[in-house]
Amino acid sequence: MKMFINGEWKESPQLIEVKNPFDQSIIDTVPAANNNDIEKAIAGAEEGAKIMAKIPAFDRAKILRKTADLMLEHADDFAKTISMEEGKILAESQLEATRAAEVMQLSSEEGKRLCGEVLPMDAAPGGAGKMGFTLRVPCGLVAAITPFNFPLNLVCHKVGPALAGGNSVIIKPASDTPLSALKLVEVLLEAGAPPQAITCLTGAGSTVGSALSSDRRIRKISFTGSYEIGDQICRDAGMKRVTMELGSNSPLIIMEDADLQKVVEATAITGYANAGQVCISAQRVLAQDNIYDEFLDRLQKRVETISTGDQLNKSTGMGPMIRETDAKRVSHWIKESISGGARLITGGERKGTMMEPSILADVDPKMKISCDELFGPAVAVTAFNDINQAIAMANDTRFGLSAGIFTQDIDHALHFANKVEIGNININWGPQYRVDLMPYGGLKDSGIGKEGPRYAIKEMTEVKMVMVHLGP
Repeated sequence: MKMFINGEWKESPQLIEVKNPFDQSIIDTVPAANNNDIEKAIAGAEEGAKIMAKIPAFDRAKILRKTADLMLEHADDFAKTISMEEGKILAESQLEATRAAEVMQLSSEEGKRLCGEVLPMDAAPGGAGKMGFTLRVPCGLVAAITPFNFPLNLVCHKVGPALAGGNSVIIKPASDTPLSALKLVEVLLEAGAPPQAITCLTGAGSTVGSALSSDRRIRKISFTGSYEIGDQICRDAGMKRVTMELGSNSPLIIMEDADLQKVVEATAITGYANAGQVCISAQRVLAQDNIYDEFLDRLQKRVETISTGDQLNKSTGMGPMIRETDAKRVSHWIKESISGGARLITGGERKGTMMEPSILADVDPKMKISCDELFGPAVAVTAFNDINQAIAMANDTRFGLSAGIFTQDIDHALHFANKVEIGNININWGPQYRVDLMPYGGLKDSGIGKEGPRYAIKEMTEVKMVMVHLGP
């Protein structure tokens, strides 16, 4: 596929191969943008921002609503593209495709609700005879830098709100998974989006991402990815608005009164979906000591039913990891944990990009597999004594994106919700849960700002204060 710059589909002498993670077959190629491409893209998007700012909210909403309708019409094609380039199983890709359309629909609706407020100026000294109100206006040019693991839905979480708020947007998709974003551009253009309002630059993050982050003409950056890259983007960005959706090592706490069958199912779903390559995947499982052994026994039986293989085969329960280097890293962390005293309950083997669903028990919380972000198909299980110890263990990390707790005790549940230093808290489910309309974002090193169309649009617009000095 070609990249889309300044209203034109553009090729490049240098190409990036897009490969199927399962068998390394080449699906397609995309251009590797150079500095001239980046300059042309930003200049074109600057004009696109002026065009978008003049389009009434009602008409912007119509474009996004039609985009959502077209996405649903092409949902099967989107799903197959997601599976082929990213490696997730078809059932997960089909869910992502329909969720992405929902995000565009939500953006359409929320874009019509942008409004300011009237302020009581006479409530302040010297405010008599004055009128005050606020206007909410577009930032201008938004850069959307997106990860590989949700190559359509997380693009839509940035593009939909950006356009709904009256901005232009430059998409920088992950180099491993650019095809879904390029297909989204095709649909947006068919739906009537101004060609200069939407740009998709393909290429290395070190080239494209760095240039976008540091360019003063870009007024807003929305990034999803690792803490290390997010930190560098913030340093490069200077006085820009930023939203950072970064890493995690999400804990799942199991109290002794939990429904263990429900816990096991939730752990299997939230720990191994997309081969564990989800920022809110259940990674650290903290089980109260008197149900610890029974939980491990039940979880082992459930995890060993997860079939692995070709993600395009409908009978496959878990597909490959995105790159062999990532699978090797997960394998190394597992072996390192075993050397440090953890027990391998099941899994642990790797073949190419395929990593077996794995369970480690008796994990010291200081081990890398517990305290860093694994981003792979393994859960690390640790015992605890009481709710206060569980909260202390959950908080003993630089991350704070998502958590889950299983308990029938309302006091324990709400105590956990109040004391845990985490942005998204699930009671009686695992940490990997998100509906697209909710405010989504983390605390500590897990990020800055919130996503979800209603909240993202506010992040992508600015407030102007207007004061009217009335006559006598």
